[in-house]
Amino acid sequence: MATAGIAVVGASLGGLRAAEQLRAAGWAGAITVYGDETHLPYNRPPLSKEVLAGEAPATATELRHRPSIGDVEWLLGTAVESADLAARTLTLADGSVHAYEGLVAATGVRPRRLPLAGGPPRHVVRTLEDSAGLRRQLGVGVRVLVIGSGFIGCEVAATARKAGCEVTVVAPEAEPMMLAVGEALGRVLRGRHEARGVRFRMGRLVSELREGGVVLDDGSVCAADVVVEAVGSVPNVEWLRGGGGAGLGLDLTDGILCDAHLRIGGLPYAVAVGDVARFPNPRYGEVARRVEHWSMPADCAKHAARVLVAGLGGGASATSPASMPDGLAPFAPLPSFWSDQFDVRVQSFGLPGVGERVRLLEGDAGAEEGDVVFGYYVGERLVGVVALGGGRAGGLAGRYRGELMVVPEAEKVP
Repeated sequence: MATAGIAVVGASLGGLRAAEQLRAAGWAGAITVYGDETHLPYNRPPLSKEVLAGEAPATATELRHRPSIGDVEWLLGTAVESADLAARTLTLADGSVHAYEGLVAATGVRPRRLPLAGGPPRHVVRTLEDSAGLRRQLGVGVRVLVIGSGFIGCEVAATARKAGCEVTVVAPEAEPMMLAVGEALGRVLRGRHEARGVRFRMGRLVSELREGGVVLDDGSVCAADVVVEAVGSVPNVEWLRGGGGAGLGLDLTDGILCDAHLRIGGLPYAVAVGDVARFPNPRYGEVARRVEHWSMPADCAKHAARVLVAGLGGGASATSPASMPDGLAPFAPLPSFWSDQFDVRVQSFGLPGVGERVRLLEGDAGAEEGDVVFGYYVGERLVGVVALGGGRAGGLAGRYRGELMVVPEAEKVP
């Protein structure tokens, strides 16, 4: 049986940051990172933009590694099929069994697929191979149908349109990116896309895929040479089911349910980080949520590494033994994301999705160009801010970070 001190399952951004933060937290023992892809960790946001457009090579996405993890072992190209959390073992797809002292779950998510067959060539955008495969099919006059209007859907639509494609976006919501930024800002974003030639069929579902196009739920047909599915994600939790998950009563209904310190099932030797982790954030009440933002793996890793190293009791492999780092407050990150579409940047801080009302803070929402900033409130408390516009958008949203950081004890978000 192969043995490793701390096993990090998942070799993307979350796994990389976890390894780095374990060293920063004082873990001097072995660290093994397991990944089903053959690539070392790489940056995914460019896959729907610069890489897809051919403006940046795939090699430019590889993430730098800190010197502190030069001795970390990377086992790539073989997925972890199951985990026994009680026995502290992992079983890989090749049948090998690996023991560990501590576990970091960083398996992220995969694209959700439509339960439909047939139709034009279908693509998702999650991996380097996905981006390369779609890029080969883009070109002037190619009819691209994007199903879904979230981050990936809108970014792919913009990239395909810039490549000269005829682009139509189909989604059930009233406005693009509505779940992330609300209807008002989504309407502004839609106008910016339409001004650049993207067509939208909002409030519609795809009911059938056929040669040369798709049939919508109202019976209308959209012609398409290429279909891109951007209909959300599925957390990669299957490896924790069975003896490793249900046996310990783990909640895997939407990612891995963790406590306020990112511990899995309350275990001192198992934590989760990144897109797969579902945890309560004291800034927004007791509801546990997954947050699929680029900044989240790094934020999670810093907290989870300290908790895990302390939970292992220091042991022979840690520089300072402890059961829990002194004064470590519950994990309470300020979520943030950005999305570049054409020459439009969307920048967000906080959690707009929990807002009960939205208010225009800056700009003219009816203008075809220019910067706008929306605030999202629970009562009178600002819980999120989103700016849309040019290069100044990030700075405009950033003005409100100080207000978003303050969480009065008497004003808990339900």
